[in-house]
Amino acid sequence: MMSFVKIGIIVNTHGIKGEVKVKNFTDGLNRFEELDYILVEVDGQMKAFHIEGIRYAKSLAIIKFKEYDNINDIEYLKGKDIYIEKIQLRKLPEDTYHVFDLIGLSVNEKGKNIGILVDVNQNAYQDIYMVKKDDGKIMQIPAVKSFVKSIDLQNGIMEVELIEGMI
Repeated sequence: MMSFVKIGIIVNTHGIKGEVKVKNFTDGLNRFEELDYILVEVDGQMKAFHIEGIRYAKSLAIIKFKEYDNINDIEYLKGKDIYIEKIQLRKLPEDTYHVFDLIGLSVNEKGKNIGILVDVNQNAYQDIYMVKKDDGKIMQIPAVKSFVKSIDLQNGIMEVELIEGMI
């Protein structure tokens, strides 16, 4: 069984020659240059769109798909998520993780559960782990070694050491 990973969203068409503007959800805008095709869910099925060309405008990738030469052919893709197969994922360096692997981890401090990691906000300085506590409130933990002591994906646990006032 194949599984998929969301890597972006088609935010709009571009011009009249069948190009789309894509917001990238990965760590590098040039990620699309490594791919021969992307997948989009169309009518409940994953459909492959083969990449013919890529260029950039600000923070968006402008992608031209093979065999689509008219805005009318691709307009229905606006707002659709872009996926790749898991086998297309990059191999990550040690101590780095895919966001989808982190979501759902039990976040513990000194062995005591303080919440569940529900999201990761990515910004220019460092990722921020969003942890939902038992009372439903969200706490933010910067993804830095001074706070995040270990991540054990196999057992589903992130061990943290927080400073006073963070909880």
